[in-house]
Amino acid sequence: MELECFPTTERPPEIVPGRPQRAWMDTFTARHPYRCLPLSMANSSGWEILCPVAFTAEWNGGLMQADITLKPDYPNPDFHRLATSHFSHGVLTMHPGYLFRTPPGWSMMAQGPPNHVKDGIQPLAGVVETDWLPFPFTMNWMFTRPGRVRFEKGEPFCFITLLQDKTLHEIQPVIRRMDSDPELRHQYDVWEKHRSEFNQKIFRGDPEATKAAWQRYYFKGEFPEEANTPNPEGHVNKRRLKSPKFR
Repeated sequence: MELECFPTTERPPEIVPGRPQRAWMDTFTARHPYRCLPLSMANSSGWEILCPVAFTAEWNGGLMQADITLKPDYPNPDFHRLATSHFSHGVLTMHPGYLFRTPPGWSMMAQGPPNHVKDGIQPLAGVVETDWLPFPFTMNWMFTRPGRVRFEKGEPFCFITLLQDKTLHEIQPVIRRMDSDPELRHQYDVWEKHRSEFNQKIFRGDPEATKAAWQRYYFKGEFPEEANTPNPEGHVNKRRLKSPKFR
């Protein structure tokens, strides 16, 4: 299966597989947030489109297009193709630089990089039917208050991932009592017991628990009562997405 990326400019931004690293995660003692597998998996479950030039965007709080000003660090002939004030109302519009084509039944979600925090501005998300659309979309960010924000060269400004429309429509959410699934109820109770006991040991300063620092059941794909026996089949704790090829 291919995700086709057709450049719409002579020098389009670089596309790379999503990277799990985040600056704010690096600043924690022992890089603690990386122990949260869902965070790292979200960060890398798609592709990043990287800013080709560093620039500053400033919003004065007004509702007109002219109320956002954009200034690249250095003169760049392609900057006007990257960032604009198009929608007004404090919305910064950025152009991914590609027309994307997905296989039939697959759409593209365009959003900000997961867990990539920027003070003063919020990424907006959109789902696009890229299995037929013959023109590109834009990536938009909304200022949360008047002020300046910076996008650095190489910083991801758009994150793309795919979803299956028909399959999503066929899913029926169902709310059930956990007691209706005895095996699931048992596994949950075992996990809750282990979790409570481990947290109590951490609170008391137990040497072994302190050395372990965290329980790795989910990271390793294990059930608590079957530690060191990987389960379930197909558990993934690292993404290995492919980089774009030129054809």
